Amino acid sequence: MNRIMSYFPGMDISEAVFIDDLLKERSDSEIEKFAVMYGSRRREPQLILILAALGFVGFAGIHRFITNQIGMGILYFFTGGLCVIGTIVDLINYKSLALEYNQKVAYEVKAYMSMMR
Repeated sequence: MNRIMSYFPGMDISEAVFIDDLLKERSDSEIEKFAVMYGSRRREPQLILILAALGFVGFAGIHRFITNQIGMGILYFFTGGLCVIGTIVDLINYKSLALEYNQKVAYEVKAYMSMMR
């Protein structure tokens, strides 16, 4: 896990454990390539939190758009964050939203790297 944390020092421990388990049989050079590709696509939980908070000032759903949940983003936008209740729930669960998105991205990057072998 130290290898992963050296590439992403601010990463949450649950995400680091997931990535470490995903890459346990990879060489250091493959991990480095993964880190470059994954790092450019992953989302920080703090970004999700800030964008979800924008829902209170009329920009509801932006956090859903950047996590590729386009349908939910449109729904939040036109319903005012599902009458603000959805925005509040997302403010509470921002870490799980980021982790879910980042796990999906990690699987995609690993699959892409496997194809490129």
